This record gives sequence, structure tokens and C-alpha cells, in this order.
Amino acid sequence: MQGTAVFVDVDGTLVDSNFHHAIAWSRALRDHGENARLAAIHRSVGMGGSELLTALIGHDDEAIRTSWRDHFDALLPEVVAFERAAELLRAFHAHGVTVVLATSSPEDLLDQLRAKFGADDAIDIVVTAGDVDHAKPRPDIFEAALEKSKATPERVLVLGDSVWDVEAAKRSRLRCVGVETGGFSRMELEAAGAVAVFRDPGDLLARLDQSPFADLWT
Repeated sequence: MQGTAVFVDVDGTLVDSNFHHAIAWSRALRDHGENARLAAIHRSVGMGGSELLTALIGHDDEAIRTSWRDHFDALLPEVVAFERAAELLRAFHAHGVTVVLATSSPEDLLDQLRAKFGADDAIDIVVTAGDVDHAKPRPDIFEAALEKSKATPERVLVLGDSVWDVEAAKRSRLRCVGVETGGFSRMELEAAGAVAVFRDPGDLLARLDQSPFADLWT
């Protein structure tokens, strides 16, 4: 369906990884003499690494980002896909819309996460941190997704789990649907501007034809 697309976040939306990220960041901070409450770290997951560190300790630090990746890689075998995440992507694809993975993660990490849900046949385009200068909550990820997909903003919906996804979508003048799988509540996602919120990918899939996504193909 030309000009129509869904931009889908990965961490916390398709794979259950947000709390692993929080633990990895906590360990990385301590490696370098910094500290932040796990709750505060979790509330920042969904941002890019530089943005997250600036929010937590007031500045970026490449050494901490390198340590985060080492710790997260050690936890990666524990990360699993959410139930029906792959089915949801295939349902989008079957309706003829362009499916874009739009994530603040680096490409090599995304490759490992994609293997968790195994829906490469339903993915048309990928946008990662390497494609942009600034990650979420800045709009660069979604601006790059618009450019790559040639989609019309009015014919795009974003799917994400964090208020940072909603904020980045709003800055790109895109509508965002939320899922509660990343640890942000329905109330928080709606307050940030999400047009609808679902419990998880399976809940959205079960009600797909009554969701805002149905407007893309009806």
C-alpha cells in the first residue's frame, strides 16, 4: 500500500529487554564511579545511550556506553520476544503496509534481537542509531524512517512502549500507539500523547481491526 507504513520500536515493544537494559546501565555506571537508581534508569530506557546518560548524570560518556554494551551482551541470552510479536508484524505486512523497525539500538545489536522474534519475512526497512545523529526522544529515527519508506506522515502509525517513543513521534508529527510491555503504564503513555494503548502485542493483534492501525488499510 504505497505511502502507508508502520514504524515499530523493538526494545520493550517486540522483545522483553527493558529491565535487562536497566541492569546493564546500572552496572556500567558503577564500573566508572557513577550511580543512579534503577528506577530512574528504567524511566530513561528507550532513549539513545547518549541521551540516557545525559538525563541520568548530566553528560555523555563513551566509556560507560562501552561498558553498558558489554553488560547487556552478557544478559542477551535471557532476553525473549513477547508472545505473538512476530504474528503482529506479519499481520501488518499482510495488510500491505510497509513495516519499518525504528530503534535507537545499534544495527549489530538489532540483528541479535531480530533473531529473537524471527519475522524477517515481514520487515521491509530498518532504521537504527547508525542512521541518525540523535536518538529518541529526538525525532531523527522517525524522520529517517519517513525518508527511507517514502511514507506519507498522515498514513503512518508508530508502535512503541515508552513515553520517549511517543515524544519522538509527536516531534515528527506522527501518531503513536503504545503497549504497556516496557514498564510505562497506560496512563503515562496516554498522557504523553499516545492515541491508543494495548496491554501487549498479543492484545493488539487480537483487536487489530478495531485499533487505529485499521485506518491504514480500510
